[in-house]
Amino acid sequence: MYDMPKKNTLTLRRVFSLLLTYVMLCVCGGVALTAMLSPLVFGVNSVAKAVVPSLKVEGVNFDVTSLPQKSVMYASDGTTKIAEFYADNRTVVPLKQISKPMQWAVVAREDRRFFQHNGVDVQGVMRAFFQTFVKKGDMQGGSSLTQQYVKNVLSMQARDDDDPIAQYHASEQTIARKVREMLIAVQMEKQYSKAEILQGYLNIAQFGNYNLYGVESAAKRYFNTSAKDLSIVQAATIAAITKNPAKYDPSDEGNLEESENQRNIVLDLMLQEEYISQEEHDEAVNTPLKDTLNIQNVDSGCQVAGDAAFFCDYVTHQILNNKEFGETEEERNRLLKEGGLTIVTTMDVNANRIAMETARATIPPDDETGFEVAIASIRPGTGEVLGFGLNRTYDATDLAKSDSTRTAVNYAVDQVDGGGWGFQPASTWKPINMVAWMQKGKSINQTLRNSTSISQSKFNCNGYEFGGTWSLQNAGGGNVVNETPLQGLVQSHNTVQASMASQIGLCAIADAAKDMGYHNSIQGKEDVYDETSFQPSMVIGSAQASPLTMANVYATIAANGVECTPIAITKMTDQSGNEYKVPSANCHQAIDPAIAQTTAYALNQGVTRGIASGAQLANGRKTFAKTGTNEDTYMLTAGFVPQVSTFVAVGNAETPVSFDNKRINGVYYSSWTGSYIAMSAWKNFMQNYLDTAQIPINNDYGNPDNKYLTTSSTTSKTTTSNTN
Repeated sequence: MYDMPKKNTLTLRRVFSLLLTYVMLCVCGGVALTAMLSPLVFGVNSVAKAVVPSLKVEGVNFDVTSLPQKSVMYASDGTTKIAEFYADNRTVVPLKQISKPMQWAVVAREDRRFFQHNGVDVQGVMRAFFQTFVKKGDMQGGSSLTQQYVKNVLSMQARDDDDPIAQYHASEQTIARKVREMLIAVQMEKQYSKAEILQGYLNIAQFGNYNLYGVESAAKRYFNTSAKDLSIVQAATIAAITKNPAKYDPSDEGNLEESENQRNIVLDLMLQEEYISQEEHDEAVNTPLKDTLNIQNVDSGCQVAGDAAFFCDYVTHQILNNKEFGETEEERNRLLKEGGLTIVTTMDVNANRIAMETARATIPPDDETGFEVAIASIRPGTGEVLGFGLNRTYDATDLAKSDSTRTAVNYAVDQVDGGGWGFQPASTWKPINMVAWMQKGKSINQTLRNSTSISQSKFNCNGYEFGGTWSLQNAGGGNVVNETPLQGLVQSHNTVQASMASQIGLCAIADAAKDMGYHNSIQGKEDVYDETSFQPSMVIGSAQASPLTMANVYATIAANGVECTPIAITKMTDQSGNEYKVPSANCHQAIDPAIAQTTAYALNQGVTRGIASGAQLANGRKTFAKTGTNEDTYMLTAGFVPQVSTFVAVGNAETPVSFDNKRINGVYYSSWTGSYIAMSAWKNFMQNYLDTAQIPINNDYGNPDNKYLTTSSTTSKTTTSNTN
């Protein structure tokens, strides 16, 4: 008979070999510095200047400025926070901006001989060995603070590289991992100071649930303070968490008792290491943990941006769609969530707030009709988007699927920017026709002979041909046989628009629209010449446009003919202060100033003596506005003063639904038009915003050029006075 081999012999040998390896590495590593940290180790400028530019050991980057950091989005004032974005909720700070109690607490808790060893704590290894393998107790790590820093960096790098094998090896409970961490830790201690290593650890360690990393984020989360102001009791609370972030996170009420117990253990260790006095210890221990907390919301992204959420979503799309910020959308998303960006937007806090309030007051989210209200406002001559208003709650979760008052679709913008299919602008398109008319050198007082039936071949241009006959009429039926373009705009008649287009061709109108900043809202069909929109009916607003695009078209008229691409970002920097190139408004003279002024004059005439009279703003402020009604499905109003241009759309944004014979926000009409709800919403927003922002009255704008008012000798003489 053979004797059975004894069990565990090989395991014991391997463990003993590991112990010897630990000791050898520790001895070979040399003697570490024993001095306490000096505040002179770091500079006094930015975070980037406060740390070593490139901490690299064995090909692994230990530079704390390269750690994933949250990005913060601000309103135009640069101080009002809209939202934060992160994969890891982290804000990197230099050691000089971390309180001494916080430094003491983490050293006392994690590695009390940190300032004596050279990367591997021999006594800690011995203790862990005997506790685990001799006493057969719980598994002990024996890792120094430096080793823990190494482990965190390796894990983070594996996550960033999306390398599951590396992620496994970075956290596996094996001898190989321990040896690798020790080797790198010893090398690090030869190259970098204790201060640099401690700083790295304090910025990378996990201090709670919700992807909470680094002491600065922890200080904000638990106490609504900064790392530099952490007290003894606060520091001890945070330092206790790293051992088990899920179990010791004090923001979970179920953890409070154990969190306090762990905090007190840290306080005991701080007293033992003589970091604090007996009196400080006793006072801290006797303070109930729950009385010290000031828990802050750490949810991220546009979901928690409140009324700024739709604007936030628009800015996010501006970043994710722009190759200036990365070759792929994945790279751009990583930049947003890990790049530590400071994003200053164009959002005017008052404009956005008032737009949201106006939208909800116009048609409440739970109105029985379910109609959307979408408002977009822009600053003429700059391209700066001021704000959006929607009568919905922004919600990108599954809850929006079952709750019609919630949506993540911003109906005020193009589909590519997170919007829907847009709205047919109807009669709000008509100023574009007038611009095209004058660009052909024609007078807005030229009398035209109009008809309810017109051959579509008269719209042919540049190789585009249209067949058949177009039958149309004015709102309410009928036609005005002899009418000028000015009269047609003031009274919003359709037949005169067809007459104008038949003389100058549809291409002239399409080109004018493009000059003014128009494009279709449907993704992939943005060009005004796309067959879905380039039809004769385009002249009475049958295309699909977002409220933002139409607000920008009117902004071109308001800015003396200067067209700008809408922008939402004014400045974007990384954590080191390096600036990114943000999208430009590309402002340029798009149409003749005389044409812009004359078109503005015509719009004002529509307010003073036409169907847009209800849009007149208070205190005699010169007002430029145009209403629109798309059959029985959309109500619209566009308009401006020289400083603000705004567009309002009302209707079912997903599928056209008739609003006739419906009670909307408690009011019933058998037939609704743009001069009802949309115009009232436009006026309410404009008046409230202008008053709140204290924007001065400027009544000098809208002076017509005489050459566009006087008809030629070959046309019927119709002066301005004849049209009154």
